[in-house]
Amino acid sequence: MREVQKSAFIAIVGRPNVGKSSLLNALLGEKVAIVSPRPQTTRTRITGILTEGATQLVFIDTPGLHRARNSLGEYMVRQVGSSVSDVDMAVLVTDASEPWEKLSRAETDLIAQFRKLRLPAVAVLNKIDLLKDKEQLIPMMAVLNEAYPFEQIVPLSAKTGDGVALLRELLDGAAVEGPHYFDDDMLTDQPERVIAAEILREKALCFLSEEIPHGIAVTIETMKERESAGGPILDVDAVIYCERKSHKGIIIGKGGAMLKKIASAARQELEDFLQCRVNLQCWVKVKEDWRNEERMLRNFGFTEER
Repeated sequence: MREVQKSAFIAIVGRPNVGKSSLLNALLGEKVAIVSPRPQTTRTRITGILTEGATQLVFIDTPGLHRARNSLGEYMVRQVGSSVSDVDMAVLVTDASEPWEKLSRAETDLIAQFRKLRLPAVAVLNKIDLLKDKEQLIPMMAVLNEAYPFEQIVPLSAKTGDGVALLRELLDGAAVEGPHYFDDDMLTDQPERVIAAEILREKALCFLSEEIPHGIAVTIETMKERESAGGPILDVDAVIYCERKSHKGIIIGKGGAMLKKIASAARQELEDFLQCRVNLQCWVKVKEDWRNEERMLRNFGFTEER
């Protein structure tokens, strides 16, 4: 007899740089969201899909909730709000690596949304691998326990995987009888072009200096497969946009060294993800103040469903 299908939509929310994307990747067992030590790495809602047997969990990794300073920032904040309003459960991720005595304004705002929606939620204390004394978790758990009737508070490390299996078991309980909304073998709903652009942006975030990364965007201009003597090759042409002419030189680097370093790292990861050989060509262009131009935001894919 076939098992009854179940599904749930789950939003992963929290402040910037608490490890939301790392947690999504750990839950899926595969990398679908880019990760970097810099805050506000995730700009849009990224969907990760985990199907095990009759149960399908659809995770929505959201941008970190922060005070918007430009049109892109306002878009990111709206993405968090709309994500929470459309799900069956939320996972509030906090950073336990530096013990705290109270929640941030962003976290209390998110909890206010949970309360308004009467949304079931689980709290996560992430980065416990960085804590020398696990007893430091106790006062933080007390703060969370007082703030909202969470289903459970789970200390874990998305980096090492400690505690992730327990969280997955809890989230399975959020699934209700209903159809699977995605094919069972799907890992994400992101098109390959979007994944390729995000991987390239991740490598730029890793290698570039502090002031540049939030001023860059990446587009994939063409993505075509061709046959060669050694088998198929995927030709990918990408453009890295920056906001200032001075930044263009830094991204390219002396003799093109920095751009080559970024592209080489991105190509290797793309080949692993797509399981084929990739020929990645990158260019750098300047679009001043693009983060405040609605037309440019639309061109870069920052559009909202109506």
